[in-house]
Amino acid sequence: MMLVISVLLALVPLLGIAWIVLYGSITTVDGLFMSLILAAMSGIVALNILIELRKRGTGKQSSATAVATAAGGLRQQGKVQSVQFYESGVGQPNKSIVTLSDGGGSSNLLVLEGDMRNALPVGQKVLVTFRKESGHNVLVDVDYP
Repeated sequence: MMLVISVLLALVPLLGIAWIVLYGSITTVDGLFMSLILAAMSGIVALNILIELRKRGTGKQSSATAVATAAGGLRQQGKVQSVQFYESGVGQPNKSIVTLSDGGGSSNLLVLEGDMRNALPVGQKVLVTFRKESGHNVLVDVDYP
């Protein structure tokens, strides 16, 4: 349904350009700039359509997506690209932002509570098990397959 709406949104500006050409105002400065603006709008929506079609066409899932375990935890697998540690204010837990890559060019961000720089070495392939606790992701286990 969203794809059909996007196609309609890409065609409407082209109809506006056709209307401008039909009534001969393409030779005016207003007509020229309106046509350029409408063409840019149509191009942006058309690019969005192409990206959506390409994403649907590949149909493969990233190996870095979270998978639920039987114990209620979540798992993510991938190669650690970076681990950035951020100290929070008083009363808030510190956080680490971990970037996991599946090797195919796509990457996934994982925000974990605490300092994960030593637990998740950069460049290492890992299987991270974590759980959600009061709105934060808490590391449970790390496997190095």
